[in-house]
Amino acid sequence: MDTWDIASLDVQPHQPAVLRSDDETRVIAINLPAGEGLNEHQVHERAWLVVAQGEIEVEQGGQSVTGGPGFLAHFDPAERHEVRARSDARLILLLSPWPGDGHPSRRD
Repeated sequence: MDTWDIASLDVQPHQPAVLRSDDETRVIAINLPAGEGLNEHQVHERAWLVVAQGEIEVEQGGQSVTGGPGFLAHFDPAERHEVRARSDARLILLLSPWPGDGHPSRRD
């Protein structure tokens, strides 16, 4: 069993921490300071974003939603979205399958 206390992890802004990575899933902790964001982007995998602390705003396809601790968002592969921190936020990002189809590490 692996466990983490997300609130006490030493995760620096702009330096996401990979908590676990195997052939199925990658789990990443992110410290996103208030007012900063993850500009519009997409990934090759399904993505689940969980707010552990703070509050974020997620934009996707012209829709915007906010959420605090316990908020969970799911994105399909290649679904473009943007994330902004309304307050200092601790996030957990789960990517699966890892790496997804089309990921640069899967190219020959």
